Amino acid sequence: MQVFNETGQLKKVLLHRPGKELEHLIPEKLEQLLFDDIPYLKTAAEEHDRFAETLRAYGAEVVYLEDLAAQTIQQSNEIKEQFVRQLIREGGSKAQNFSEELYSYLMSVEDCRELILKTMAGISAAELGVRDRQPLAELVQQGNRFLLDPVPNLYFTRDPFAVIGRGVSLNHMYSVTRNRETIYAQYILEHHPDFALDLTFYYRREYSNRIEGGDILVLSRNVIAVGISQRTTPEAVEVLAKNIFADPDSKVDTVLAVSLPNIRAYMHLDTVFTQVDKDKFLIHPGILGTIRIFEIKPDGSRLCVRELEGSLSDILAGYLHRTKIELIRCGGNSHVASEREQWNDGSNTLCVRPGTVIAYDRNYITNGILKDHGIEVLEIPSSELSRGRGGPRCMSMPLEREISE
Repeated sequence: MQVFNETGQLKKVLLHRPGKELEHLIPEKLEQLLFDDIPYLKTAAEEHDRFAETLRAYGAEVVYLEDLAAQTIQQSNEIKEQFVRQLIREGGSKAQNFSEELYSYLMSVEDCRELILKTMAGISAAELGVRDRQPLAELVQQGNRFLLDPVPNLYFTRDPFAVIGRGVSLNHMYSVTRNRETIYAQYILEHHPDFALDLTFYYRREYSNRIEGGDILVLSRNVIAVGISQRTTPEAVEVLAKNIFADPDSKVDTVLAVSLPNIRAYMHLDTVFTQVDKDKFLIHPGILGTIRIFEIKPDGSRLCVRELEGSLSDILAGYLHRTKIELIRCGGNSHVASEREQWNDGSNTLCVRPGTVIAYDRNYITNGILKDHGIEVLEIPSSELSRGRGGPRCMSMPLEREISE
C-alpha cells in the first residue's frame, strides 16, 4: 500500500458492493444506522457497478472488502473463530444474549464469503430460528428483531481506515453502528497475506477518541489535512499526528487540522472539500469564513500547534509549494445550487488521475463548473447511492496511487 497524494493515478482501490444490509433498513432504525432514507438495492448495486467499471476503465484495480475479508478468515479455522467471536462480542447486548446460537450458526457456514455477507446483512431471530429471550420486545416487534444488526454504511469504505503514505489509520468510528465495520478492516490488515507485512499503524480502533477516514486528506508526502468535524475529535487528530511524527519512515512533517461546523451536512472534511488537480480544489462555499486551520508540527516528543491566518488558498499554496491554488465553488455563485448539490455530495469527488474526477451525475451545475475549469468529469448514476449521504470519494478507499508531485 502507498498513498502519498490525493491526485496521482489511482492504481488500486477498495470498494464494497451494496448488499442485503440495505434491504434490512427500516424507518424506525434509520437514525440509529445513520441513514436519512432507504436506497433501492437493485438500482444502488447497478450504480455501484458503473462506479467500479469507471475505475477499471481509468486504470485502477478494484478489490472488494467482502472478498478480502473472506480470503482472510478462510486461511484457518482459528482466524475464522476469532473473527466470529469478536463480531458477536461487539454486536451489542442482543448478540451477546444469543452468543452461542450465533456462533454455532455462523461457524456452520462453510463458504467464507457467504459468512461475511451474512454478518454484513445482519441476522434476525427469525433467521436463526430462536425465540427472543425478551418476551415483551418480541411481542411488540413481532419477531423481527435483529440479534446482529445490519451494517448498511459499509459501501462507504473511505471511513473505517485510511492509508497515509505506507502506514494506516485503523479508525475508531463515531457511532457504535459503524465501529463494527472496522473489524473487517482489522482482520484484513492484520492477517491477509497482501497486507500483514510490516504495516505501521498510526491509529488503532481500540483508542478512545473517534476519527474517520473521510476527514483525512493526504495532500503530499509531507502534509496531510485532517478535519475536526462531527465525526473526528481534536484529541484523535493529536494522537494521529504524534504517531505519524514518531515513525522514522514517515516523511509527514505537518498536519493541518481543519475545524468545521459540527453539523450532519458537513460530517467529514471530504463532504465539503476535495482535491481535483494538483493545484485545484473543489469546495463548498458555505464553509468559507467558518473554518479554522491549525498547523501541527513535531517538537521533540511534543506537538507544536498554532492557528493559521490568511485565506485557505494562500495557506494551501504555501504548504503545497504552488504559485497559486484555485478553489472551485460547488454550485458556483448560487446559494441554492451550492446547498442542494453539497447535500447530494457535489463536493465529494474522487480523483483518478490529475485533473480527472468521478462525480455523481445529479450535480450537473458543479460538474459543468469543473469542466469549465479544465477538469475531466466522469459522471456516474446516483439516484440511489446518494441516499446514503456519501459520494465517490466516500465510497472508495485508495490502497495505491502513483507518486505525483
